[in-house]
Amino acid sequence: MTRLLAELSGPAAAEALTEKSIVVLPTGAIEHHGPHLPLATDAIVAEASATAAVARAAAMGLDVWQLPTLSITKSDEHSWAPGTLWLTPETMMQTVVDIGRSLLTTRARTLVFLNGHGGNVALLNVANRELRRRFGLRTFFMPAARVPSFDGTDGGPDEHGTGIHAGHGETSMIMHLRPELVDASQFAATVPAHIGDFRHIGFNGKPVTFGWLSNDFGPTGVLGDPTGANAAHGAELFEQSVSFVVEALEEISRFDYVA
Repeated sequence: MTRLLAELSGPAAAEALTEKSIVVLPTGAIEHHGPHLPLATDAIVAEASATAAVARAAAMGLDVWQLPTLSITKSDEHSWAPGTLWLTPETMMQTVVDIGRSLLTTRARTLVFLNGHGGNVALLNVANRELRRRFGLRTFFMPAARVPSFDGTDGGPDEHGTGIHAGHGETSMIMHLRPELVDASQFAATVPAHIGDFRHIGFNGKPVTFGWLSNDFGPTGVLGDPTGANAAHGAELFEQSVSFVVEALEEISRFDYVA
């Protein structure tokens, strides 16, 4: 049986979705990813991760369903680049609130944002609470992919904690998922190592964040080092990501606010 909710009829969806159903909304982006990756990179990763994880979780017995991928999202950090399509924060928030409200026509009350784009993180975490407060939904947010900034070990380059966009990991994953869309002749690194040297300011969980646009660091809009990226490493990263999502969905199926 399909786990893609949009492939069901309305009456079939009303029957299939229950109070225990987990509805997964993949969120990606259509945005500049340097000269070597497609605009749809984040949407490709989010949808592929969702499709694989939902199928695997359903085979384990979880009542989980996948919504169509929300591909045009909050990508204003790349607003300077041709091809980037982006929503304002207000429009993006209203969009996800409306999607959550629409779930109330079914019996499902659990919505999971499976996110493939860093620019959505802060907004979707606010949406978690907004949807909980307004509609009583159980809401969760998690990354579609676990892609680290590489530190020069395990066969990757040293991205000095700044490999967050079109670098080694993300490029490797697209080489695995959609190799025909990668232009390896355009691989070039942009690694602002001086930022990685700060103790507190930076990316990847450092406690002090800062406002930025992707061309603040160089004209390509890349943050990281795609040179040396390869499909085999991408396959490993993808499998690790899908396994994480499946484990998280299983925990969500057991989650409650009180013991």
